Amino acid sequence: MNLSYWEKEEWFSSVDFTIIGSGIVGLSTALTLRKKYPKSKIVILERGLLPQGASTKNAGFACFGSISEVLSDLKSHSEDEVLQLVEKRWRGLELLRNTLGDAIIDFQQHGSYEMFSKSNQLFESCKDQLAYVNKLLVPIFKDNVFRVIDNKFHFKKVKENYIFNQFEGQIDTGKMMGALLQLAYSKSIKILNNTMVTDFREEKEEVEVVLNSDYSFKTGKLLIATNGFAKLLLKEDVMPARAQVLITKPIDNLHIKGTFHFDEGYYYFRNINNRILFGGGRNLDFEGEKTTVMEMSQLIQKQLEQHLKETILPNTPFEIDHRWAGIMGVGSQKKAIVKQISENVYCGVRLGGMGVAIGSLIGEELAELI
Repeated sequence: MNLSYWEKEEWFSSVDFTIIGSGIVGLSTALTLRKKYPKSKIVILERGLLPQGASTKNAGFACFGSISEVLSDLKSHSEDEVLQLVEKRWRGLELLRNTLGDAIIDFQQHGSYEMFSKSNQLFESCKDQLAYVNKLLVPIFKDNVFRVIDNKFHFKKVKENYIFNQFEGQIDTGKMMGALLQLAYSKSIKILNNTMVTDFREEKEEVEVVLNSDYSFKTGKLLIATNGFAKLLLKEDVMPARAQVLITKPIDNLHIKGTFHFDEGYYYFRNINNRILFGGGRNLDFEGEKTTVMEMSQLIQKQLEQHLKETILPNTPFEIDHRWAGIMGVGSQKKAIVKQISENVYCGVRLGGMGVAIGSLIGEELAELI
């Protein structure tokens, strides 16, 4: 890097806090640090032109878990642990909404629907345990979360009933991230894009951060908020998980409203400006999707198109307008990793596909470790 004296002084000297990653977690961390340390110099380093992982690539689901996901979590977690997971997601959504405002992020609480294919026996199990799960979640929501409703959207190849969640909603991901970035800029937080951190070395009272292998600078504290890319810098239980998405061209008289999950949440879709955004299919190739490569898989894209044609829009002509992929961070546990790595290094990673829900809260918790 060929930097001038001015560039070094303004961006890379006397840095108090350096954050790697400008997604929801990274920006929320920076904003919390600014409240705690109003005179500090805060620099965010971002490898992409825009936040590279999932923050600007997700489907915009303001969700905390379908009934099948809650029941699945109860097989590997205690009731208290599952309750804590759901509560953290709900608190995180409230924090995001309070920080930016519902109008700015276009938050709409139309609820969510879990669909079940006709051959899937999971619906009966979920229906049988509906009262149990609702009772478990009452301390958080003070009301029943789930109920069975009819197939009012007339999707094909699915059972005649859905399970409806009245509390979930949707947001505009682009507006959310644009507002978070604008708020960070207004607080004099410096954000450098297209800046790859290749290594870091901890010294006695500070950390040396290596950029693009040919330049380094010193920072007082280093906070890593790279989620699905965490393995590039950390030895933690977090793996990348690619999520592929497509969106149709506008469709006249599109009657679908709300957010939808099926096949145990591995597929999800919603209406955005009279288009269908449809993503998922990672379960078709778990190993192949453990990647940070932002490319499409023909296997998964073909399956998404088939579900669109046969299940979601069986009698409606459509055209695919655009496709993309994002990188989530997952691991053996659902709980996010928020901890101090060493004397001056911290991390907040492994959001498990719930970045919109918990990202703001994880950023706040990460900053509070300092």
